[in-house]
Amino acid sequence: MAETSDMKPGQKQGSRILAIIPARAGSKRLPGKNSKLLCSKPLIQWTIEAAKQSTHLTDILVSTDSEEIACIAQKCGLAVPFMRPEVYAGDKSTAIDVIEHVVSHLRQERKHYDYILWLQPTSPLRTNDDIDGAVEFLMAKNADAVVSVCECDHSPLWSNTLDAEQSMENFLDPFVKNNPRSQALPEYYRLNGAIYIARTERLLEEKSFFLERNIFAYKMAKESSVDIDSALDFKLAELLLAER
Repeated sequence: MAETSDMKPGQKQGSRILAIIPARAGSKRLPGKNSKLLCSKPLIQWTIEAAKQSTHLTDILVSTDSEEIACIAQKCGLAVPFMRPEVYAGDKSTAIDVIEHVVSHLRQERKHYDYILWLQPTSPLRTNDDIDGAVEFLMAKNADAVVSVCECDHSPLWSNTLDAEQSMENFLDPFVKNNPRSQALPEYYRLNGAIYIARTERLLEEKSFFLERNIFAYKMAKESSVDIDSALDFKLAELLLAER
């Protein structure tokens, strides 16, 4: 865990924010992706560096079951005080399972945090400005949770399911049929996977970042919203990072 327990400039008085970067060893679609080199850096390093450059985080912790990833974190200046148990490192393990494990371990050390910030390493184009912007938005709204989104590439109103016959009868909503210009359609946003932050007690109580109330969306640019889940996503991230 980063040695950053003192309040940083710009951090709201009294607020303590723990950033958790989850990075297990296994990955079915893109094996070893969290340590795979992206523009000469391991994928997880992009998120570690963005978190370390943030002005609002109290502590940063990498939760991993991988010795290799733990070594990468340590080379980036983060301590890894404990490894993730195998029971929380499988395909069926949830974010809440990991968070509960981390929080329980830290409370034994008498460390408490007002907010948990979840930073998946699969969002390497998310910057420290994005992190700080989301935290500042959270504080300005006096919110209990903020989740990052970006505008959809294509309106979901142009989409529908298909039956076994692949019939397109009633495929389009009447509103779309009467407004064929994309500019006439409402803007839609999607989760981009980059930033999840919530008040700790409510997160643990509801076991989800999607709280029932007092939750807001933080808008991010599409070019900062690549979520790596496949080799194609990886290539796109390489291209965008090279252009930066």
